[in-house]
Formats: sequence, C-alpha cells, structure tokens
Amino acid sequence: MKKIIMYTGPLCNFCDAAKRLFSRNNIEYQEIDISSKAGLMDEMIKKSNGRRTIPQIFFDDHHVGGYQELRALEKEEKLEGLLK
Repeated sequence: MKKIIMYTGPLCNFCDAAKRLFSRNNIEYQEIDISSKAGLMDEMIKKSNGRRTIPQIFFDDHHVGGYQELRALEKEEKLEGLLK
C-alpha cells in the first residue's frame, strides 16, 4: 500500500471530511498540520505546485489534490486502485 500524507490545518471542515473518508475506508494516513511548525506551509505549496488550500493529499509522490478530488475518486470507485 502507498504511503498517504495529508497536509491539514486547524478549523478545516474539508480536512475533517477527508479524515472521515479515510477512516470509513480503513485507510491509514500521516497528517501534517501546517500550523504546527514554520515552513510546513511552504513545503506543502512547493510539493503541490502552488496550491495553497488545505487539505493537500499525496499518495507516495502522486499529488491527489484536496478533499473534493479525494471524494471524486471514492465515488468513482478508483480510490482503492490508486492505493495499490
């Protein structure tokens, strides 16, 4: 299974929704709160080609996008395939 990294922040409804989506699908992920340490937001922006919104989700080095893109993958039943 691929390593999942999700950049999040405080008081983020889309971050919470992504966490619930991962939980209901029994998918483990690493959460990086961009407010917890200086430089993490810059790291996220660089890795996501300039995207500044949270969450930003990565499967290994593949940038998935945010919650809406993640939800679309789940609805289209493509999520499990991308994780293998």
